[in-house]
Amino acid sequence: MTQEFALWFKELFSEGVGGGLIAFLASMLPVIECRGGMIIAKGFNIPFIQAFILCYLGNMLPLPFIILFIKKIFGFMKKHNILKGFIELLEGKTAKNKEKVMRYKQWGLLLFVAIPLPGTGGWTGSLFAALLDIDFKKALPIIALGVFIADIIMSVLTYGAGAVFNF
Repeated sequence: MTQEFALWFKELFSEGVGGGLIAFLASMLPVIECRGGMIIAKGFNIPFIQAFILCYLGNMLPLPFIILFIKKIFGFMKKHNILKGFIELLEGKTAKNKEKVMRYKQWGLLLFVAIPLPGTGGWTGSLFAALLDIDFKKALPIIALGVFIADIIMSVLTYGAGAVFNF
């Protein structure tokens, strides 16, 4: 699903906008993140190292804000009955997985962010960190490393191991 959405995003914004900007912006979005950003970058024939940096930075940009402000945003939205059921669903899933993440502490959060599968990634990891009250100074470096690892994995899958390890 990520690949199809990434290709649709590429086609939607390909007129008049540079491929690097599209890959960067796509990497900022939930679900797409660097997984889709790398696919888009490859579709625009962006050189590997440039794609890696753009997608990593794009993926990382919203994450500190999620960790710092999502609980306040969720509180406001629930108070005003804006997507209240969806927010409660996210909070419930987080509470359900709390024991798994907390059992492995930083390693659990790192692996959760690093493995590029649907439902994992920087956005979800940041949401977990915020809702589980993991300290910002501890959470952000772990999530940043997880996004870095996910970007490497997606780089190998998208550009091939030769391009990644011979840059």
